[in-house]
Amino acid sequence: MPAEGTRMAGLWEREVGRLRPKRFANAFMASRDFVQSLGIQKRLREHRGCVNTVSFNSSGSLLLSGSDDMTLVLWNWEAGTPATSFHTGHENNVLHAQFMPFSGDRSIVTAGADGEVRHLQMREGGPVVVDRFVELEYPVHRLAVEPGSPHTFYSCGGDGSVWHFDLRGKEATKLFSCASINDETTEIIELYAIAMDPRNPCYFALSGSDEYVRLYDRRKNYVNGDSLFGSPVEHFCPPHLIGQNKDGITGLAFSQAGEMLASYSYDNIYLFEREHGLHFNNFKVGEKLLMDETMGATLPLSVEKLPVPQTFKGHQNMQTVKGVNFLGPNYDFVASGSDCGYVFIWRKKGGELIRVMKGDKRIVNCVEQHPSESIFASSGIDTSIKIWGGGGSEDPSIANFDEVCSVFLLKKFMSSDSDSSVYMDDYIFAPVSGSSDGEDEDDDSSGEDTSSDEGDEEDTEEMAEGDESEEEDTEEMADGDEGEEDDKDGDGDMDDE
Repeated sequence: MPAEGTRMAGLWEREVGRLRPKRFANAFMASRDFVQSLGIQKRLREHRGCVNTVSFNSSGSLLLSGSDDMTLVLWNWEAGTPATSFHTGHENNVLHAQFMPFSGDRSIVTAGADGEVRHLQMREGGPVVVDRFVELEYPVHRLAVEPGSPHTFYSCGGDGSVWHFDLRGKEATKLFSCASINDETTEIIELYAIAMDPRNPCYFALSGSDEYVRLYDRRKNYVNGDSLFGSPVEHFCPPHLIGQNKDGITGLAFSQAGEMLASYSYDNIYLFEREHGLHFNNFKVGEKLLMDETMGATLPLSVEKLPVPQTFKGHQNMQTVKGVNFLGPNYDFVASGSDCGYVFIWRKKGGELIRVMKGDKRIVNCVEQHPSESIFASSGIDTSIKIWGGGGSEDPSIANFDEVCSVFLLKKFMSSDSDSSVYMDDYIFAPVSGSSDGEDEDDDSSGEDTSSDEGDEEDTEEMAEGDESEEEDTEEMADGDEGEEDDKDGDGDMDDE
């Protein structure tokens, strides 16, 4: 019998009937072996612009994607072909799209950079019926569908407003605008992410252009007699960022256990649990005071008294609005894209970085897990979508992300003004005119960690030698990035030589 706790022991237990196949599959998907075996299984090519959103339907048979080209595509991802595609009616980039539950995958809601929220109904054998719910002056960044409801969902956007939608009466209700924590002003913050607690749909979280994640109870926000703003029931923030981080939080995600991930711009990803709540720890947000009930006195806050959340380090989140997600059947891993074009995967317990895999020639923004299988999808500035699964990687070692970061920073420095992006600009996209066919054929087809393009490898070698002049290094690296120079000249797709 193999040694207990090993993969061979699990195989033996499954074969002799001691371990059910489903439990074995879940155990494998929660293992380091599974993460190290991940590789690109398929590339889905149909869009003519950057792919800003991907999501699976409830059964996992279809994948929904939305793009700068203002279209939606429903994919038969296993075959690698589009089942159908259509224009959304948006006049600017589609930033988020979701299936509505229990609708036969025929009811879809979308949000766009044009400030619109739309509902699309696909009628069998007929046209797509589109209803426009709201048209705001600022982009609507994110939607949150109420778990188990085919009718209700929420949105948040650049004007700080939170809206509630009910498809039954085609109703759109503005709940509140999210205010700054500063007690001396009523400044509105820009909102980038909204997420609902799957255990209790009454609770939803918001994040935007400051350092706080706000948790709301929707039962307490419909009526607020003394204020125009919703009143959060809890705030979350890493202690060292309280009053310090003004760059914002771009992504939120809940686990089935109520844990919450928050991806901070110009910082790290953090995992919050109930005990990290500032109100839970008697911290009065905005005044930085801690009430000592035993002494009946208000004392200055010492941030050392607040618990520190689990931290996930290594990726870069500076240029675009990136999501963050859990992976694994029991939410054992954390995954995120990065400005360097790689997918990062950490173990949730302990925050260990396990894999760094090339997923885009420029930036990875979205990572979305299949609802039941060991599959996930990623997308970003490339016009294609990558489908990742086990068994595709030959080299399970962690990429040297110091080298990855060095090459990324050099490319950013060498890029022209037209190629550089502005923080929180959702819309740095490949021009519609470029062909999507073969736009990233030279990408890492297996998802291996260290197999960047040849130019990147030459960059790394030159930087490692350290005995050449700075001018020679830059020339060599520029030679290795001819694809990037080509991108500045025309099509927006960074095809490597």
